[in-house]
Amino acid sequence: MFVVVFVVMALSGCNFGTGDMPDPDPGIPWTIAQERAGNISDLRYELAFDLPAETHMPISGRLVAHFTLVDASAPLVFDFAPASDLDMLPGHEFVESVTSGGTSVEFRIANGHVIIPGGELGTGANQVEMTFRAGDAALNRRAEYLYALFVPARAHTVFPCFDQPDLKARYALELTVPADWEAVSNGAEASREDVGGKTRIRYAETEPLSTYLFAFAAGRFQVEEAERNDRTFRMFHRETDTEKVARNRDEVFDLHAAALEWLEDYTGIEYPFGKFDFVLIPAFQYSGMEHPGAIFYRDDAMFLEESATQNQMLGRASTIAHETAHMWFGDLVTMEWFSDVWMKEVFANFMAAKIVNPSFPEVNHELRFLTAHYPSAYGIDRTEGTHPIRQELDNLNEAGSLYGAIIYQKAPIVMQQLERMIGQDAFRDGLRTYLEQFRFGNATWLDLVAAFDAQTDIDVAAWSRAWVEEPGRPSIWTELTLDNNGSVQTLSFVQSDPQEGRALRWAQQIEVLIGSGGEVRSIPVELRDTRTDLPEAVGMARPDFVLPTGGGLAYGEVILDESTRAYLVEHLPDLGDPVTRGAAWVTLWEEMLGRRVAPADVMDLALRALRRENTEQLVQLALGYVDSIYWRYLAPSAREALASRVENDLRAGIRRSSSSSLKSAYFSTFRSVVTTPNGIAFLERVWRKQEEIPGLTLSEPDETSMAQQLAIRAHPEADAILAEQLERIENPDRKERFEFIMPTLSQNIEHRQAFFAGLGDPYNRRREPWALAGLRNLNHPLRSAEAAVYVLPALHELREVQETGDIFFPRNWVSAVLSGHNSSSVASDVRRFLADQGEDYPVRLRRIILQAADSVFRAAEILEPSGE
Repeated sequence: MFVVVFVVMALSGCNFGTGDMPDPDPGIPWTIAQERAGNISDLRYELAFDLPAETHMPISGRLVAHFTLVDASAPLVFDFAPASDLDMLPGHEFVESVTSGGTSVEFRIANGHVIIPGGELGTGANQVEMTFRAGDAALNRRAEYLYALFVPARAHTVFPCFDQPDLKARYALELTVPADWEAVSNGAEASREDVGGKTRIRYAETEPLSTYLFAFAAGRFQVEEAERNDRTFRMFHRETDTEKVARNRDEVFDLHAAALEWLEDYTGIEYPFGKFDFVLIPAFQYSGMEHPGAIFYRDDAMFLEESATQNQMLGRASTIAHETAHMWFGDLVTMEWFSDVWMKEVFANFMAAKIVNPSFPEVNHELRFLTAHYPSAYGIDRTEGTHPIRQELDNLNEAGSLYGAIIYQKAPIVMQQLERMIGQDAFRDGLRTYLEQFRFGNATWLDLVAAFDAQTDIDVAAWSRAWVEEPGRPSIWTELTLDNNGSVQTLSFVQSDPQEGRALRWAQQIEVLIGSGGEVRSIPVELRDTRTDLPEAVGMARPDFVLPTGGGLAYGEVILDESTRAYLVEHLPDLGDPVTRGAAWVTLWEEMLGRRVAPADVMDLALRALRRENTEQLVQLALGYVDSIYWRYLAPSAREALASRVENDLRAGIRRSSSSSLKSAYFSTFRSVVTTPNGIAFLERVWRKQEEIPGLTLSEPDETSMAQQLAIRAHPEADAILAEQLERIENPDRKERFEFIMPTLSQNIEHRQAFFAGLGDPYNRRREPWALAGLRNLNHPLRSAEAAVYVLPALHELREVQETGDIFFPRNWVSAVLSGHNSSSVASDVRRFLADQGEDYPVRLRRIILQAADSVFRAAEILEPSGE
């Protein structure tokens, strides 16, 4: 890279001295971003790319940037840090020319920036032209397609720009593509022409967008079109199974139309970005990405199999609603800096929970909100690596480490509490004011707090300090005294701050359920102080249980009293209300992780409850707990003793389930946990299509999953099974994925080790879902002893993973590596690694490791208690 930069600087005739400013740091430093935001306005980009079909060929680009400068005496810093497999070609030039009004402009390159010295441009309106060779790491180039993905700040890895969210620009794009390719971008197609056997497409100028929201995709896509509510929707995809497309097509269009209609009504603002296209991409890094006018989705999140569960159908609807909500929350109004990235995600998730309700009238949506948010939020907030919802950020090159369940799951819970406090109408009116005030602009959390404060007498800023700006959750427990007759004398709830020396208090409205003599009474309670008394309970007969998490509202580590704990372990299935059962399940799970309930007792409860449970969301929740306990919180001897019962109960669940969705949920858990010879033989017969499961249609991906599970269990014919499964796969993208991960399924440990070593090359991590799937295969619990050697190298690799951005959520890298481990030796390896890094190790990466390792730490303590 040094050679490349040296040649570029030499050819440009630049000043090699320090110039009139120090070199900016790599990435997008906050200081540089602040200076530019105050100096640059009226920004427009004209961009042109020539996209060759051959992935080894370079992409040429042309940029014309129009902008107004307040101060032209200061150097102007463009961001441009191209990355490519061709980067190391000797003498290759990325920046070919920089001109302004046809006149060459002096420039220099430093740390991923193109710096134009002060005085080269003028105060007021300016125009800078650059010709360049585009970097392609963020263009996700494949043999038959590519797509640009610039979140959170990767646009500058492809083209020169001001890569920060508060310098919104209008984009006019031109793409030259192979003649047999389709292409799509944010703007509507304005024209196309044939150019030397290729097609040149020009797109209309967009509304103002942040760089991370600019996008395009091109390749061999099929295009589906539909009309809904007088609007044309287009869907680009690569699915070759025409029956699957036909089965899902209308529902996908319907869900988009319903989400748009709901959001226009709720916000009082019409959809602000004109045309509405979306692209379904194989192995896309996330479920979806909210580019206005061109949303990207992972294809299997939209095109569901016949065996799809209710949770998968709800998940698809929620993803569509989430990305559509971003058109207002994030795209129309964007955070000024990524420290407030949670604002766009919280409202996308919070609105999605409201939007999906009408499309699924048969679903209990209070229960859906509980199961979709609380377990995941607790999964981070209980760890040593938890963090506030709002985090400070000095450089956008660390923005990917901000994301996670605190943003996606805890923040919507917090917003739900705020809505309950100030009222639904005041909450909606505050949002409407905020969206109108900052439309097509940028805003901060304090701007939104001001909009809410105008709607209520509640001090929203004070409430925010506990819930948004500080990490962690309260500990909440019950104190109960009885009189001589056994009736309630006092009942109080105590909250404390588990962080020593902070003494924080979290205000929240909860619903307490008190069960006594077969009757359940619900009492609303507002927690504000250290102790909250419940006078309504005085004189009641001795309770069978006191559940502070009634209604699925309370957020915190709820520590049950002994009698309530014992009652729920025995009688949880007897609770009549599904939301109450769900809240009890989530609470008991936290009790188990706190070592106040034994995993074997929770497993027994789950298997008993599943025989009676008919609410699918609770079946899915309990099945997830069965799977997790089975692999992580039971010793191998206990797992072996329980295996036949678990498999028999799951197969019984398949048989008795009345819907294919429930059958699929049971069968998915069965193939995950199966270990007995009889169970494996059944799985093999199903895979070989020698035995059918009545009422359940299994798809090609189901068969692929079964083949993988058989191979991981060292089936004697594993190689032949994998080879046959590869032949069964007809879709070229899914076939390529299976070929990629096949080494991780090999019986030859050297093949598996070679795959892991290959992930040290960033190129092999670019297809993030494939790389993570392979890591999980390598570290399956059945291979945990031999896979322990991967843990420390993977932790050492994390810093580079975060820097290259190939794995967008760095925590997923660590989670995949630790997914099958529960031993004290691995827990010690993680602790030792963190200790060895010292205080200069990035705090966010330290948090990520502590978050991902929390289950390993807890499992090790449960299975091998220290000092016992």
